[in-house]
Amino acid sequence: MFARNDHMPQGSRLSLRVAVVGGVGVVLFAILFFRLWNLQVLSGDKYLAEAKNNRTREIKEIAPRGDILDRNGEVLVDNRTSLALQLNTAKLPEDLAEERAELARLGQLSHMSLRKVRRTIAEGEEVAAGAPVTLRRDVGFDLVAYVEENQDEFPGVAVQRVFVRHYPDGTRAAHVLGSVGEIEEDELKEPQYKGLEPGDEIGQAGAEYAYDKFLRGQPGLTRIQVNALGEPTPGGQLVSTPPTPGDSLKLTIDGDVQTAGEAGLAEKGRGGFISMNIDTGEILALGSYPTFDPTQLIEPTQTEVDELYRDEELAPLVNRATEGAYPTGSIFKIITALAALEKGFITPDEVVQDNGKIEVGGEPFENAGGVAHGPVELRRALQVSSDVYFYLLGLEMWETNDLQEEAHELGIGRPAGLDLPEEGETLLPSKAWREQYVKEGLALEDRPWSAGDNIQLATGQGDLQTNPLQMALAYAALGNGGKIPTPHVGLEVEDAAGRVVKEFAFKPQRKIHIDPGYRTAILEGLHAAAQEGEGTAAGVFGGFPIDIAGKTGTAERQGHGDQSWFAALSPYPNPRIVTVATVEEGGFGADSAAPVVLDILEAIYDKQAAEVSSGGGAE
Repeated sequence: MFARNDHMPQGSRLSLRVAVVGGVGVVLFAILFFRLWNLQVLSGDKYLAEAKNNRTREIKEIAPRGDILDRNGEVLVDNRTSLALQLNTAKLPEDLAEERAELARLGQLSHMSLRKVRRTIAEGEEVAAGAPVTLRRDVGFDLVAYVEENQDEFPGVAVQRVFVRHYPDGTRAAHVLGSVGEIEEDELKEPQYKGLEPGDEIGQAGAEYAYDKFLRGQPGLTRIQVNALGEPTPGGQLVSTPPTPGDSLKLTIDGDVQTAGEAGLAEKGRGGFISMNIDTGEILALGSYPTFDPTQLIEPTQTEVDELYRDEELAPLVNRATEGAYPTGSIFKIITALAALEKGFITPDEVVQDNGKIEVGGEPFENAGGVAHGPVELRRALQVSSDVYFYLLGLEMWETNDLQEEAHELGIGRPAGLDLPEEGETLLPSKAWREQYVKEGLALEDRPWSAGDNIQLATGQGDLQTNPLQMALAYAALGNGGKIPTPHVGLEVEDAAGRVVKEFAFKPQRKIHIDPGYRTAILEGLHAAAQEGEGTAAGVFGGFPIDIAGKTGTAERQGHGDQSWFAALSPYPNPRIVTVATVEEGGFGADSAAPVVLDILEAIYDKQAAEVSSGGGAE
């Protein structure tokens, strides 16, 4: 048992209690002293800054994006002023039920769910607590009028003028231009978007994405003094830095040529086209159909979302010129010819007997319509599009990889290096590919690469999957003697005064060997195919005043009607421009794709003739 201290005198017990209480008081005083010292000395600057922040508000003023122009300075994209619906959350009702009712009404008016409204508010307050939150941009005047007439139902709601992208010509060059949209949460972590905040707009596709850092501009900032209620005080503006508009981007696209290509393709059906300078890689026109109006992507309704994203057949957002994947038919034959010539399987003047078909392993391979062309050499084989001639070349090369190597060097089945983000996956089939395909269990039938596979590839059939962009590179290399250009739409950047601040230089990707004699022989055959006698496209281009070299293609596509193709090099014999078009289920190449190319070439050369006659220079 503990001993009691009853034996201690009364005065001693009192002294002990006083000592204990005093000790506790000293400890508490020391704690308070050190806390005050920490607040005032160690953290004083921090809390002083926070106190000042409680008396100031920063308002960011969005910078207008730069214009996008065609190569002649014609505006393809600029800005228009619009209205944005903003909410001052400090003025929301204190009653939670009333607050919820107001937010629900706002969401209904602006086509936003209550959940999205709350999420937008949370993101805005996380960035700038107390500042107005932008709920929706580009709202209609009817909505604004309704809110202003019923202001008592929408406390804290205001309208601000903002900049919204404007497309003067609607759908023209939509796949090239792309779109803008609010930055996503994961994008905020990317280095190129350092300093941006939720709600900021960036390029999301096309040139808007590829050249966003030039187009974006720098926001302005206004700092104002506010009272305890968060309201601006009289004369409370402290600092104002105006926004810096983005620079303008000039494209290589020629607006008139682009219009001609889009109109021609729209008449024929789904497909894509490209027209490009074979030396520099500058793209004069690039289009796809069906297309879309980029305005629909600013604040899309549910109906517009369904139309743009969920129709797999129409797929208007897909750029078929760069993201398509199709067999090519006979326009692939220039690649087969180059491979066979360079590897010594044939000479330009060697004659082959075309009896209309060959049979390999019990399987027949026929010309279109079973037509027999008789004795043909390279030039005539290209002119009349003799499949038998190229079947035989494919058969001779089937145990080698020569055809695939030549196609790969020319750009088939590999990234084209385009300066736009929209490049699709393609396929150049080979023995190694089929072995891997079978190993992974993806093949419909377990069989090795056969002579028939190579025969099909030699005429652009079988498992081949490519697009107009890649075929344009192959034809460009033939036209310029072996140089693979870098395809691009970016030309230069101009400041607000129209001064060039940056020119884009795109070097050739690589150089491959093409014998000049072989090149000449193939071009002669393509010229005959486009504009002479029995040429497969002579009915389309026979009367065209500019000499061209071109090739039709008609490809069987599983589950679809025949794919129509045409590829042209112009002017012949010293080409500078390659133009390729394809039309899904368009039938023979001369029926659908060739007329689209004709429309494009007419726009190019009519314009050049007009420029020459007026003293300007040709393209």
